[in-house]
Amino acid sequence: MSHSESLPTVEQITQLQIDTVALWHQEPIANTQSGFLALVCQQHEHNYRLWHQEDIARSPTADDAVIAKVKRAIDKLNQQRNDMIEKLDDAITDVLSQLQVRASNQAPINTETAGSAIDRLSIMSLRLYHYQEQFEREGIDQEHQDKVAGRIALCQQQHADLSVSLQQLIDDLLAGRKQHRTYRQMKMYNDPSLNPEIYQAQSKAG
Repeated sequence: MSHSESLPTVEQITQLQIDTVALWHQEPIANTQSGFLALVCQQHEHNYRLWHQEDIARSPTADDAVIAKVKRAIDKLNQQRNDMIEKLDDAITDVLSQLQVRASNQAPINTETAGSAIDRLSIMSLRLYHYQEQFEREGIDQEHQDKVAGRIALCQQQHADLSVSLQQLIDDLLAGRKQHRTYRQMKMYNDPSLNPEIYQAQSKAG
């Protein structure tokens, strides 16, 4: 990310997420972005892969070996997804520092970081794509199509609402009206020194 770069608009972020979901269903996954949008794309890729692993995990034909393999893949992808949320927020910290934006200690702090909101928008873009896929599926009856259409409309409203809220947050951060934080996930279950199932097994093996 260049030293002169500011943050992209939420419209740029969400359009990238929407476009890549469609593209990655047709072509191999690739990240051709730069700067902050490259991080957005990388974070989005983990959600994309996670979505499809979750589908496999719920297949009634998946045997125990497949479920175990998928569960480990889901755990790894979920950790990578959360790591990328932190990287997005760290990148915002860098941009604010480069632009010499200093919020007052009395400025409010959002309950959700911009990185977390970008993650939610990523998941919504996946949900919208797959609901549209179901809406266009051959052989479904009108009742099913109406149900899916209702959910698409609700998802679109939620996506629009969150997009507006995130843009307002980014504008406030850039203007110094709100403080920015990176909230560390600190997942205990993936840390061999903190998960008793791991460190106790290692102790017995040693």
